[in-house]
Amino acid sequence: MTEDEARQLILETLKSKSKSKSKFYLKDFYAIVPDMRNREVKNLVNKMVQEGHLEYWSSGSTTLIGLKGVGKQHREEDEE
Repeated sequence: MTEDEARQLILETLKSKSKSKSKFYLKDFYAIVPDMRNREVKNLVNKMVQEGHLEYWSSGSTTLIGLKGVGKQHREEDEE
């Protein structure tokens, strides 16, 4: 699987699950792209964050990753 195919698969998977869940653990991305090594998936996710497709969210003890601009915290910001 090429990097572009993996990138597309990640975005499609996150969009399809965005109604029920907006943030995911890094290990969830490993399951989305099982053909790639964990290190490659981590580097791809980091690159997608830098490009603005994904974003990190932290509770202080846990870091989650989701689509940029999607999720409960963004709906709350829009209402203000």
